[in-house]
Amino acid sequence: MGVIIFVASVLAASPPILFAVLGETITEKAGVINLSLDGSILLTAMVGFAVAFRSGSVVLGFVAAMGVGAFIALIIAFVSLTLHQPQVATGFVLTLLCRDLAYVLGNPYVHRSGPMVPALPIAGLGKLPVIWQNPVVYLSLLAVVLSWAYMFKTRPGLKLRGLGERPAAAFARGVNVTWMRYLYTMVGGAMVGFGGAAFSLLVKPNWSRPYGVEGSGWIALAIVIFGNWQPIRAAIGAYFFVTLQTLATTLQSAMPNVPTQIFPTLPFPLMILTLLLVTIGNTEWMQRLLGFFPEWVRRFLTRTIKALQTSPPAALGTELKRD
Repeated sequence: MGVIIFVASVLAASPPILFAVLGETITEKAGVINLSLDGSILLTAMVGFAVAFRSGSVVLGFVAAMGVGAFIALIIAFVSLTLHQPQVATGFVLTLLCRDLAYVLGNPYVHRSGPMVPALPIAGLGKLPVIWQNPVVYLSLLAVVLSWAYMFKTRPGLKLRGLGERPAAAFARGVNVTWMRYLYTMVGGAMVGFGGAAFSLLVKPNWSRPYGVEGSGWIALAIVIFGNWQPIRAAIGAYFFVTLQTLATTLQSAMPNVPTQIFPTLPFPLMILTLLLVTIGNTEWMQRLLGFFPEWVRRFLTRTIKALQTSPPAALGTELKRD
């Protein structure tokens, strides 16, 4: 039963980071980099709670947060695709702006009690922990499957991948590259907003200076790279990170004499180390290093590294150039 509860805890804590990762995967697959994730998550978490608090409706809270996330993404798209300014610089400025707005505008709602996502029992799951009976958890699992199916099993998904790989070829086939990039950037931003609301209405109910939320946007960006811009692999990376966070909480309770600052910070360097291992597999010096191992070890390591290698969309962060 302990394992079931642990898995349930991971699933319950995963929607915020999972939706952010899936949203950014879609955005970057279309060729746009939204670097505002860290600030967007904070601002949409605040907006989601504030609207739910004022209206008494969790649904309206999520809708408002999605709208704010889409609007932030629209700014990224407008500045980069229409004004032709750097996407990375724009996203970095926005993440700082959104973070400050979240704390200033959210000050009236600090430590106020408000609504949160209710349980939604499903027949046959009544004996499992109540965490499993959560509609946002169901939506997060469904989002992974639908994102993968849309991206790799549908014709619009093929066009989406073309936006980030060969936009000139997509344009030659009649695709309005700029408009479609606008669309997918906003869709991705709305999903990030949904994830932000999941923080304040599910994982960490209510609004304050949410411990553990700051920095999650940067981790989401790292997980997108780890996931090789593929929804299922990205979801595995998100669950891995949340598992590390849950383990850190468990270890903190089991080792009360260890300073409290150590365990909450452990998932971040471990995730960065994982990303580093994925990245260095592409380097020439790593290939030379493998030559010093016995044949069977070299084959195993080569296959493992090859499986973990990542390849970003060829036109990621670039503009469509028309001759």
